Amino acid sequence: MTAYNDSTVFEFILLGFPDLHNFWLLVFLALLIVYVVTLLGNVLIIGLVSSTSQLQSPMYIFLTHLSLCDILISTNIGPNTLKVIVWGKCYISLLSCDMQLYFFGASALIECSLLMVMSYDRYLAICDPLHYSAIMNQARPHCLAMICWVIGLLLSMIVEILIYQLDFCGPNTIDHFFCDLAPVLQLSCSDTKFVEVQVSVTVMTVVFTQLLFVMVTYICIFMAILRISSTLGRQKVFSTCSSHLIVVSTYYGTLITLYVAPSRGYSLNLSKTFSLLNTVITPLCNPIIYTLRNRDIRIAISKKIFQKKLLRVQRHPGTQ
Repeated sequence: MTAYNDSTVFEFILLGFPDLHNFWLLVFLALLIVYVVTLLGNVLIIGLVSSTSQLQSPMYIFLTHLSLCDILISTNIGPNTLKVIVWGKCYISLLSCDMQLYFFGASALIECSLLMVMSYDRYLAICDPLHYSAIMNQARPHCLAMICWVIGLLLSMIVEILIYQLDFCGPNTIDHFFCDLAPVLQLSCSDTKFVEVQVSVTVMTVVFTQLLFVMVTYICIFMAILRISSTLGRQKVFSTCSSHLIVVSTYYGTLITLYVAPSRGYSLNLSKTFSLLNTVITPLCNPIIYTLRNRDIRIAISKKIFQKKLLRVQRHPGTQ
């Protein structure tokens, strides 16, 4: 921020969902359940991968980082959304709004980067299996995952520094349930063109490049699958990447609909709904998709349950 005066804004008012009326409690309970299940599901995946030797392959290492990213975005947006619903509106300081915006941007960039390296991992496993172990050695997955986090945190920091230079001296009401970039920039009394250009360049060069990479890898994967003679073989190979493909489609689908597709015809409530899907529902879908569709994860969960039952029987032999 630059010079301060009497009209300088130091806090914003998030209006959230003012049209809920008598349905606020139902929406609150639904989102609370979603938030808790999201945290438990992602923590379950992290715990399973960390404690199961059979899940130490690169794909599951990347999945662990994806779960960490989902926890980050859920914790960044979820609690504040619940507070907005209960109170009808929510006051948030300028610093807190900046931090929420920073971690929202960082988590989006990190997730896109992780989905890209996961598609690269599936490409190597299916299209170049002979060199897979040499390329994806023990250290490589961890290095790639760390690079994803560095890219997201640094690029989001650059944008955040530019936003911090803006002045806010007019209205302080944000008709949203969190500090999204567009409504925040609309409240600035500074020239925001440079920030908008910087964000556009970042999205075009990073996110769309990553999406293009994912699309190219899956074209190669589909071509490799089609070359397999047996139907059973094709199904078996496709099953190794189907969960990731569903997650990619879900995440990029909501992201493109929300931030890329023309929004002139969207109502504000519809825009909020898409934002809710992207920030609250998508992090819930990832652990559900990988748990239900991944055989290794299901087996690991079954073994943990069996081990707990066995331990309980050993401690209390007389009980069933």
